[in-house]
This record gives sequence, structure tokens and C-alpha cells, in this order.
Amino acid sequence: MRRIRTRQDKIKPLHFNQLPGIVFNEDSTLVRRRVLKKRQIAIPKTVWTLGFVSLFMDLSSELIHSLLPIFLVTTLGASILTVGVIEGISEATALLVKIFSGALSDFFAKRKLLILLGYGMAALTKPLFPLANSIDMVFTARFLDRIGKGVRGAPRDALIADVAPVAIRGACFGLRQSMDTVGAFLGPLLAIALLALFHDDIKGVLWVAVIPALLAVALIALGVEEPAAHARARPFRAPIKWHLARQFSDRYWWVVLSGAIFTLARFSEAFLVLRAQQTGLPLTWIPLVMVVMSLTYALSAYPAGILSDHMSKKHLLALALILLMAADLILAQALSWPMLLLGVALWGLHMGFSQGILATLVAETTPAELKGTAFGLFNFVSGLFMLTASVIAGGLWQWYGAEMTFYGGAAFAFIALIMLGKLKTG
Repeated sequence: MRRIRTRQDKIKPLHFNQLPGIVFNEDSTLVRRRVLKKRQIAIPKTVWTLGFVSLFMDLSSELIHSLLPIFLVTTLGASILTVGVIEGISEATALLVKIFSGALSDFFAKRKLLILLGYGMAALTKPLFPLANSIDMVFTARFLDRIGKGVRGAPRDALIADVAPVAIRGACFGLRQSMDTVGAFLGPLLAIALLALFHDDIKGVLWVAVIPALLAVALIALGVEEPAAHARARPFRAPIKWHLARQFSDRYWWVVLSGAIFTLARFSEAFLVLRAQQTGLPLTWIPLVMVVMSLTYALSAYPAGILSDHMSKKHLLALALILLMAADLILAQALSWPMLLLGVALWGLHMGFSQGILATLVAETTPAELKGTAFGLFNFVSGLFMLTASVIAGGLWQWYGAEMTFYGGAAFAFIALIMLGKLKTG
């Protein structure tokens, strides 16, 4: 008997993905499987290794930095101006070397070699601090240490980009930065414990800083793996093309100038350590200054990131400048350790709220094809003003008193705030 075809027989069944706007269980299961698969992607061993390298090296460096200003002034007899010169040259060197390290990384196409060179140079300087019997020796150690920092940054980040799966690249960079922050917090904390254990023997504590630095270098040598199919070496290209400077807008140069004035207000944290000594804080507890600063910096960075999604970068930077002015004014008047730590906490907050904001403003005021040179010029100017900032801070302290150093910082921050108000973004 012949079957009569109905209208339903002529209708072809629709697949789930043919119904726009409707999500069926089959599709939901597929999406869930993809999400779970993404979550199951493991962070590469090299990224974990570089994270621990950052933790150990930052622990070593911050342990030293939390005591070095006191060591220079009380043990070696350095003037405050000398401390400012050493800190200014050192930090400016790190920033200026970093400008060229990215180009060198592409030129050699050997990330691990440059990473090992940068961290190795820093590790070799660590024993020089407890061995130092002169200011010149400390300056040499600090200078070489900062060169190492400038050399390693770009190739390290490039290697993370090389080995990190695209789906979790942000997590890989975040992991390394988080472990770096942990090291910066643990370094001064360990310094407090060691000072108590060694009865305020600064040189004994500085010797301990050698151990984590050597561990960091050993981890690079044994645990960092460079991809076999690495990009070929490219011709060396200058990171700054000076002849393009005329093509930048007035808005860009206003950002550069505002950033330079802001840099003058952000002198070295060494002056916070020296201020702690002035307020009568016992030597054992002086590294607490760096602990509080690192802690407030770390805790404020994430909320600042959320705020940056809801308010303009310009307004967020203005908030950071106001926090810096408040910190400087409190530190100028600090006569007790609670007042000192309040000022230091505000200093850490300003760092959390200003992190990366100036770089964003540079990007917003520059054409895409000129961004490389724009950032190179910005970092070059910032490096020069970073040197100037600590020298001015040291001079004000030595000739007019500690209060004037912080009043001067507040004045520079106020000038930068006025200039920022005149900047048109968008």
C-alpha cells in the first residue's frame, strides 16, 4: 500500500545552530566543553620558572634596597645628596637600557641568553654590597645591577609571549608579575626578621641577599627552555627614530612634558627609608616602610584597573597626583612612625593608581605607525628626569632639610596636575 506523504515529511529538520538567538543543550554542552578545555590548558613550565626567578631576584633586590640608604649614610658616611645621585643614576640607567634591550633581543634572537646575562649581572653585584668599604663600590654595584635589570626585561617578556598559549597569555604575564610583587613584599619583611636575628648587623643581612639571587640564575640555566622554532634574528633597528619627532602632535609633547614633571615628583623610595630613620623608628623596623609601600601598591592596583574601565585615564592620573601630594605633605610633617607609615601607604596607593596610565596617554596621542618611536622618546625623557628628580631631592634634603624634599615633591606633583588639566584627550 502506497504511503501518503504528509506536509511534515517535506519539512527538513533544523540543526541547532540554524536557530539564531536560541541556545540549545547541545550547543551549551559544546560551549562548556570548549571553556573547560581552555581552563585545562596548563601554564608552561618556562613561565612558572620565570615567575620564581622574578620572585627570588626581587626578594634579593628589595632586601638590599630597604637597607642600602641607611648603610650608605651611617656606615659609609655618604651625604644625602650622594644617595640621591647614586639612586638617580641607577634608576635612570635601568630605564634607558630597557629602551634598547627589546631591539637587542630581536637582533640576537636568543631570549634565554640575554635573560641569563641580565639576571647574572644582577646576581654578581649582590656580594659587592656587603663587601663594600667605600661609596664608589656601592655605586658600581648599583649601576651594574640596574644595567642588568634593563637588559633582562624585554627578552623575558618576549620569551613569555613566545611560549604562552594564546588562550592563557594574559594569565601567564599576570602570574609572573604577581610573583614579582610577592618577592618585593617578602624582601623587606625578611630584612626585618634578619635584623632582629643578627642584632642589627646590616652587612650580615646583606650577605643573605646573595642566596636568592644565585637561586634565580640557577633556575634560568636549568629550568628555562627556549622554543626550538624561534624567530630568526633580525637586523638591529634603533628603537628611537629621531627624524620622526617633528611628526608628533602638540598633545603628545604635552603628555611627555606632564610625565616629566610627574617624574620629578616621584623621586627614589630611598628617601622614604631615610625619613623613617629620622622619625626615630628602630633600625630593625625601618624596612617596614618598604613592606607597607609594596602592600598598598599591590592591593590598589586591581581596584585601580577596575576604575580605569569606568573613568578616563586622565582623571585616574589626576587622582594619583592628589594621592602623591597628600603623601608628600604628610611625610614632610611626619614626627612619629604612625604618621610616617600613613604617608608611605598613600605613596604606595599613588603608585597603584598611576601604573601604566602615562603609557596609555602616550598611546592615545600617537598614530599607530609612530608608537615605537613615541614610547622610546617618552622613556628617554623620563629616564633623564628620573635622574634629575633624585638629585634635586638629595640637594633639597642636604641644604634645606628633609621637609623641603617632600614639599618640593608636592609642588612638582601640583604643577603636573595643572598641566594634566590642560591636556585634551580623546
